[in-house]
Amino acid sequence: MEKQLISSGAVWENIVGYSRAVRVGNIINVAGTTAVNGEEIIGGNNAYEQTKFILTKIEKALQEAGGNLTDVVRTRMFVTDITLWEEIGRAHGEVFSVIKPVTTMVEVKALIQPGLLVEIEATAILSASY
Repeated sequence: MEKQLISSGAVWENIVGYSRAVRVGNIINVAGTTAVNGEEIIGGNNAYEQTKFILTKIEKALQEAGGNLTDVVRTRMFVTDITLWEEIGRAHGEVFSVIKPVTTMVEVKALIQPGLLVEIEATAILSASY
């Protein structure tokens, strides 16, 4: 089975040795994704805005691998302040309210860069028609 690697060009990909997404067969796994765009944190100190941007980045990675958000079956959300769960959950719900993947939200001490409030990873399974 062929393995397709998707890169976003993030500086950490080569340092850490990972891909933004990997597709093997009809399964796409998207790595932990944050609201970093180049040197900038999109959404500033707003967990809702960071989450919306992250989900857009995940959607782009899925599309590059031949999938889309409707193929997502699982998300995992890592947050630095669990009291922000409603803002994060609202953004997640706006994207996934009909799709309804299984999900996990866990509070973590910190993310890779100060100012990041949310990191999300996703797993998608493409339909048999792909």
